[in-house]
Amino acid sequence: MQDIKNITYDKETGEVFAKEGKLLIFNEKKANEDAKYDGYYCLIASELDMETQRVIEIYRGLSDIEDSFKVYKSDLDIRPVHVSRKDRINAHVLTCFISLVILRLIQKKIEYEFSPEQIIACLNNISCSHEDANLYIFDYRSIISDCIGEAFGIDFTNKRLLLNEIKNILASSKKRELC
Repeated sequence: MQDIKNITYDKETGEVFAKEGKLLIFNEKKANEDAKYDGYYCLIASELDMETQRVIEIYRGLSDIEDSFKVYKSDLDIRPVHVSRKDRINAHVLTCFISLVILRLIQKKIEYEFSPEQIIACLNNISCSHEDANLYIFDYRSIISDCIGEAFGIDFTNKRLLLNEIKNILASSKKRELC
């Protein structure tokens, strides 16, 4: 039963109006009944023996999975695949999956302060150039890179580093735990 009877709409414009020759009838009893559930989500599960809290946890997990697929498809460019051999397609998918795992680990480490899109854009901008014999210059820094650096114990505030300093940072980062 609907709140309003004799209502229709134009599929092209979305305009709502009464059916031809009919008056709109508002069902106040139905509207009041529906209003009791405003602000609540209705979950229907086939697992009748499962505890309510567990059903809610599983449902929340589904939205995390959907979000991961969104990131996988849009931000990590899983598609289109510009290779045709099966082994290369598998390598591309594996590379995208590993990227997603690393991205999620970074997000967890920085306590989800930034979106996947922001993190990817930041990491894509970080680069260094060979300036002199043994000296490298880092030409990008942001709030996001500082946050990531702080979480992983890497000082991105240094604009110039010697090659052995870069090697020490890489070696020490391999020894740290991600989680």
